[in-house]
Amino acid sequence: MLTLISDTHGTDSHRLTGHTLDSVRTADQVLHAGDFTTEAVYDAIEAEAAALTAVAGNNERPALRERLPDEATVEWAGHRILAVHGHRHSDTALGMLARQEDADVVAVGHSHRPEIGELDGRLLVNPGSYADPRRYRPAHAELAADEGVLRVRLCSPDGETFETVTRSR
Repeated sequence: MLTLISDTHGTDSHRLTGHTLDSVRTADQVLHAGDFTTEAVYDAIEAEAAALTAVAGNNERPALRERLPDEATVEWAGHRILAVHGHRHSDTALGMLARQEDADVVAVGHSHRPEIGELDGRLLVNPGSYADPRRYRPAHAELAADEGVLRVRLCSPDGETFETVTRSR
């Protein structure tokens, strides 16, 4: 399983709870789409994850900003997943970047709105924010792959799955 999180907006802890914490701890790969805010939050999440890949958001403090790329592409279970925070990309620019990276899935954050959609024939996944949901529900995304089938689901920290999309290769 790959767990996708974003927009932690913390200062000193990972702020992970419930099913979201369990998901981060049990995932083969964790992908964070930006806005940890501080190095302490990044380090706390990294300590919980078997493998963490992350990108910078628009609220990272300078010391953390220097440590993180603006974009990252992860190979996972036969799929290429592109991660960006999303604050610097129009849909057109994001679609071009996804084509350039030959991505199957595009992971974005920034809006705090959990959703699964499409962008130029690719899955577009925003996990929302599990810790600072603002006017949306708290959430993270889980990706599972089995025999050419990719399943993406949005989950709340209490364990409720509230959206699922399945795609065959």
